[in-house]
Amino acid sequence: MAQQHIEFPVEGMTCGSCVARVERAIRKRDGVGEVNVNLATTRASVDFDADRTNADEIFDAVRQKGYTPVADTLSFAVRGMTCGSCVARVERKLKKLPGVVSANVNLATERAEVTYLSVLTGFDDMAQAIAKAGYQAVADASGESGESSRDRSESPADIEAQSLKHSLWLAAALTLPLFVLAMARMLPGVEAALTGLMPAWAWTWLELVLATPVQFYAGRRFYRHGWAELRHLSPGMNSLVMIGSNAAYFYSVVALLAPSVFPQGTAHTYFDAAGMIVTLILLGRYLEALAKGRTSQAIRKLVSLQAKTARVLRAGRVEDVPVEQLVQGDLVQVRPGERIPVDGAVTEGQSYVDESMITGEPVPVAKGDDDNVVGGTINKNGTLTLKATAIGADSVLSQIIRLVEQAQGSKPQVQQFADRIASIFVPIVIGVSVLTFALWLGIGSLAALSFAFVAAVSVLLIACPCAMGLATPTAIMVATGKGAEMGVLFRKGTALEQLATVDTVVLDKTGTLTRGRPELTDLKAVEGFDDDTLLRLAAAAETASEHPIAEAVVRAAQSRGQTLPEASGFQAQPGLGIEATVDGRRVQIGADRYMHALGIDLAALRFEYEALGQAAKTPLFVAVDGQLAGVLAVSDPPKDESAATIRTLHGLGLEVAMLTGDNEATARAVASALGIDRVLAEVMPDGKSAEIQRLQQAGQRVAFVGDGINDAPALAQADVGIAIGTGTDVAVEAGDVILMRGDLFGLINATRLARRTMRTIRMNFVWAYGYNVILIPVAAGVIYPFTGFLMNPAVAAGAMSISSIFVLTNSLRLRRFARTQAPDPAAPAGERVGTAVQAQAHAARESTS
Repeated sequence: MAQQHIEFPVEGMTCGSCVARVERAIRKRDGVGEVNVNLATTRASVDFDADRTNADEIFDAVRQKGYTPVADTLSFAVRGMTCGSCVARVERKLKKLPGVVSANVNLATERAEVTYLSVLTGFDDMAQAIAKAGYQAVADASGESGESSRDRSESPADIEAQSLKHSLWLAAALTLPLFVLAMARMLPGVEAALTGLMPAWAWTWLELVLATPVQFYAGRRFYRHGWAELRHLSPGMNSLVMIGSNAAYFYSVVALLAPSVFPQGTAHTYFDAAGMIVTLILLGRYLEALAKGRTSQAIRKLVSLQAKTARVLRAGRVEDVPVEQLVQGDLVQVRPGERIPVDGAVTEGQSYVDESMITGEPVPVAKGDDDNVVGGTINKNGTLTLKATAIGADSVLSQIIRLVEQAQGSKPQVQQFADRIASIFVPIVIGVSVLTFALWLGIGSLAALSFAFVAAVSVLLIACPCAMGLATPTAIMVATGKGAEMGVLFRKGTALEQLATVDTVVLDKTGTLTRGRPELTDLKAVEGFDDDTLLRLAAAAETASEHPIAEAVVRAAQSRGQTLPEASGFQAQPGLGIEATVDGRRVQIGADRYMHALGIDLAALRFEYEALGQAAKTPLFVAVDGQLAGVLAVSDPPKDESAATIRTLHGLGLEVAMLTGDNEATARAVASALGIDRVLAEVMPDGKSAEIQRLQQAGQRVAFVGDGINDAPALAQADVGIAIGTGTDVAVEAGDVILMRGDLFGLINATRLARRTMRTIRMNFVWAYGYNVILIPVAAGVIYPFTGFLMNPAVAAGAMSISSIFVLTNSLRLRRFARTQAPDPAAPAGERVGTAVQAQAHAARESTS
């Protein structure tokens, strides 16, 4: 048994029953021994058998009970990985370290993200474990693992491409004459002419001289990584290339130096094949590195938006300083055409700012006093002075880069499955190669030695675990980068996978479907009150509330020139209403259910109440000193794009529901106007997540769209939480997807992009697996008895490279994804209809393809 001991903080415990609940949950895990949870220190101590459970499962047990186990997260680069089996090997080494909760390694980004307990392990331990596996963990100069975004102007793939380019040029320069010589000798009369110049053995020695530097110098990377893989009993792509090329090379050396050891007629040389194998694999790896570099262009494009210097007003003069030296509160001057260097608020000047890199919206936005601006955006035509409000890692652009990096580094379930297959794929291929050799040798006796050798080597070289490992991460990288360009941020790659499978979209009403700025539309006082008095009392009571409806009532009173008295004793009843004392009178405002709870009879205004609800207005009753005083009505008009969005969602085959705290009649009126399928009305704020859960229990896969603040529980409960951002609020922790523009049409683009990405991933897997299923038997010579065709090892090497290149180029097609434009509310009606029709046509194609 591999006994391990871990200790970790647990957040959320408040009493002894919490402690007991956590302890019971942990003990239920197989292999767990002694468990001790301390309320005073809020720490858990666990002994467990690492062969039967792991820290990640223990953490899961705690989370399922509603508590938060605390661990650190570390992200760093891993060099030397070439295929899915490499990924699986690095993950296994990391997970064996004491205190490692989870390890996620991404082949496309060449990065590892590790959740761990710092009291038990650290980066040095991880680096040593990775080095023992034959790879290299890279920390930056600051001492933190990984690389800062600013330093990523050159990606790992670019560095690898440069190294491969040098090796490829050398290999090609030597292999080309080697190939020409070998092919020429097969032509009629050429071999006799060559023999007239030099003996045949001399030409073979020339082939050896040409092939040797290709094998051992240009191809040295395959030895370095291949031996490490074999030493750790985890063969990968490098092992296959090393074994295959060495088999061809050393078979040829023995045939040249001691041909008598071979059966008659089998002492052939394959120096040309050995050279071609290394050269073609290097070519494939070089093209693969170039393509991988293109998948990370989104990150580099975002990094390039970061200004390097800023004009700062200090001590009465303007000076240029590096942006790293800025501090909060600095006054920064930005001239026309310059990139804004830091997040800030305008203190002087007016201009238009191009915020397309944040919102995806090409139309510049007017900026004046007190308006917020974002670092990385472009000042168009006026000089602005702004006060720095967020710098460094706190800036919007840095947050976006961090979110895109997190999404690109995450691993959907489909990739985890692929990595498990890749980890056993290479050993199976080696077994098939040995079996191929034995079968052909058995069928044809020793005379078939050369034939069996060629078939076995071709099997080794045709197999392509790289394509399996790259199928998902390359598509995720391109898609998340493309999403960021359109103002759609995926917090994790799994959100793409989940969003592609949802069948129901639940939309919060206020601020999501509607503008979030309701206006007072109706006012009706009962006998004994007049309208002005009713509005004055109601507005005074609402001044302490931050609810949009309260703000609408206050604005209406102020617009009528009313002076509002001070209110005291304000109390809010979430989901019901408010209460306050105004001029010595107790004022209570809220929905009908609040009045019923107070025991107030609404019969006098029943007709008005029903009429307002049918008109899609929200009625609010006002009671003064326990007596009904009147009814107010506010209306929050739908956003311009709401109806078109819902029609397009229907075109995507999705059911659309609306979730609101409004009464049933009002909610149904709004839903009818917008074409919404299902209404979830009169839902209290704390009941939103329960409504989502109820839909999930009915078998529906739910995406919930809300503002990311008061909707956090529902966003977290949904299969995919989609938060409406504001262009600057990107750190919406509860959302899996963030719509930066703040309009609903981003939901259409996010859904279409997710579906397109999953189709691309499926196509990648069909190719990667289908390729191997079909071509490994061909390489083994299965069709030889019927066609007389036997695959040359050099051809097999080239075919292996083609598989990876296909997967990469197929993923890169996502860069051409075209966003769907929302109808322009300022455009003529005919144009708006045309845009909506085009969007629905887009959706129809997405749902059927």
